Amino acid sequence: MSLLIVLAALAFLMFVAYRGYSVILFAPIAALGAVLLTDPSLVAPMFTGLFMDKMVGFLKLYFPVFLLGAVFGKLIEISGFSKSIVAATIRVVGAQRAMLSIVLVCALLTYGGVSLFVVVFAVYPFAAELFRQSDIPKRLIPGTIALGAFTFTMDALPGTPQIQNIIPAPFFGTTSWAAPVLGTIGGIFILIVGMLYLESRRRRAAALGEGYGDNLLNEPAPFSGHKLAHPLIAILPLVVVAVANFLFTRWIPAFYGETQSFIPSVIGSPAPIVQEVSKIAAIWAVQGALIAGILCVIVFAWRNVIVSFAEGTKNAISGALLASMNTASEYGFGAVIAALPGFLAVATALKSIPNPLVNEAVSVTALAGITGSASGGMSIALAAMADSFIANANAAGIPMEVLHRVASMASGGMDTLPHNGAVITLLAVTGLSHRQSYKDIFAITLIKTTSVFVIIGLYYLTGWV
Repeated sequence: MSLLIVLAALAFLMFVAYRGYSVILFAPIAALGAVLLTDPSLVAPMFTGLFMDKMVGFLKLYFPVFLLGAVFGKLIEISGFSKSIVAATIRVVGAQRAMLSIVLVCALLTYGGVSLFVVVFAVYPFAAELFRQSDIPKRLIPGTIALGAFTFTMDALPGTPQIQNIIPAPFFGTTSWAAPVLGTIGGIFILIVGMLYLESRRRRAAALGEGYGDNLLNEPAPFSGHKLAHPLIAILPLVVVAVANFLFTRWIPAFYGETQSFIPSVIGSPAPIVQEVSKIAAIWAVQGALIAGILCVIVFAWRNVIVSFAEGTKNAISGALLASMNTASEYGFGAVIAALPGFLAVATALKSIPNPLVNEAVSVTALAGITGSASGGMSIALAAMADSFIANANAAGIPMEVLHRVASMASGGMDTLPHNGAVITLLAVTGLSHRQSYKDIFAITLIKTTSVFVIIGLYYLTGWV
């Protein structure tokens, strides 16, 4: 019964998300409904002590990233830089390769260390412009961005700085470059198969005479300037964000050390506030990089930006509030579900899968799907089962690097179910609904999940690492 309660809560939240209802409202309802059916006395303590604690903790860490990312994306739009980049892209690769262009831009940003949430805000303005000029249905934008930002550069390609590739390292004693051959082949598989799928969707829409679409929501404002910036200047803010993120990631820990403490200047004898820099340095780096990117846009396009800055940033802030609250609610939901007995039953049942790598892949992707979070599901799975994964792998002679790559790639498999925070953020930013665009996101999810078993099979066939 405890297992059915967990599954029912998950199914309910996916259903309401797909139907277009707000997960800010229904994530706590689904979570606390599961608690009510498990132990009614824990409803209030779970809500305040776990759901709200995790929700507020997420906002504390990530809201500035959402906010700065939204403002950065809006300035890229109103400066005319998005239109300049699109015009240059069409000249170089052709309008018929619009999807590939967006996928590659997303991939470069995420592999450069830019948060996938920031990528959504930054890329959407010129994705919309490029799709409009190429007369590709707007409903295909979320699937295209998902392929570029949520898949191979998130956890497959060796060396990617995304958190999904970092979490397994301390468990297995590996680095972010673990299993470079398997990771690279898995990444290529995802890119090729994903592009084949998206192009087939584009060709089918074109055959039916479907264009970009009319009466759409959250459309980027048309550029009102008369002269477009040079493409190299237009793309400079994106380069600045990636480079600054790389540099700040290294400079911040060197400057502050492991911890930083200070005493607030208030009446009385307050306790020192201690900040563990190692846990926050990556987030500070992204925030600093986004500020640098925003300043870069203002410097090179201040005449265009100043005209629409007030109204544009209001819209950006509204979008950031909605996106961050959606994701934070999902985070709280995952924390509550993970604390229920039914979730333990799922984790215990997954241990019975005999093959070490298949066991790890299914366990990680299943828990990521239930919690709606790649990093959350993987963290839970490895914290509970890493010792058994390692023991089984050692018995079978499997290197720890392979365990790392399988866990990392599996975390980004079924995590993108309808209730996933990144999916909801992507749809909110693009102004589309689950009904309009989730089919393509789910297809990319299936391709991503399949790639994990492709590299497992490849390892057993060749022994490559």
